[in-house]
Amino acid sequence: MDSQHPPLETLQDIKRMMEQSSRFISLSGWSGISAGVCALLGATAAQLRIVSYLQALRGDHTYESYYRGDTNSLSASAAALYNDLFLIAGITFIAAFISSFLFTRARSRRNGTSMWDRTVQRLAWNTVLPMMVGGFVILRLVESGFYGLVAPCCLIFYGLALVNASKYTLGEIRYLGYGQLILGIINLWTGGWGLYFWAAGFGILHIVYGAFMWWKYERQA
Repeated sequence: MDSQHPPLETLQDIKRMMEQSSRFISLSGWSGISAGVCALLGATAAQLRIVSYLQALRGDHTYESYYRGDTNSLSASAAALYNDLFLIAGITFIAAFISSFLFTRARSRRNGTSMWDRTVQRLAWNTVLPMMVGGFVILRLVESGFYGLVAPCCLIFYGLALVNASKYTLGEIRYLGYGQLILGIINLWTGGWGLYFWAAGFGILHIVYGAFMWWKYERQA
């Protein structure tokens, strides 16, 4: 029976080499966890900003100006709110991207894999393309005033990007994409809950996915 182990180990080595040549397998579970934490912090900051805006509408001159017919103050306050929310979203994305990149680079170095070979380039392109298209769609929605569709479209296009990119990295990432798609589609018919769905998709699902990937691929190491 022992004589069968060397051929089996050889086949496993060949399989591993083929996977490394066609897939980027150094994604870190900590990348998903860190991105999820950043998303939850960003959602919390956005919620606090929205609450402060609503309190201002109820209590200060902005609310009174609305009933006096002076909508300039109200419009300025709403514009400031949207600018702050987009600023929070931008900072959250940058923080999540940097933290994910650092954890993935650390694991890539441990595995001795390149961070920018042809496989990674294909992975990046197949991830970025749906997100770029989604960005233009979301920009047009904002220009048209359909703010309630921003959160579900973020989830849907991000989910499509993950499913599309799963061919070039660990296959489990497609399930994270499915989860984003499901949440995004549900959120299309649940207006007013976009921030909570956004936090669930980009925050909680990322943390659950990252913890699972760490347990499966990195725990023993």
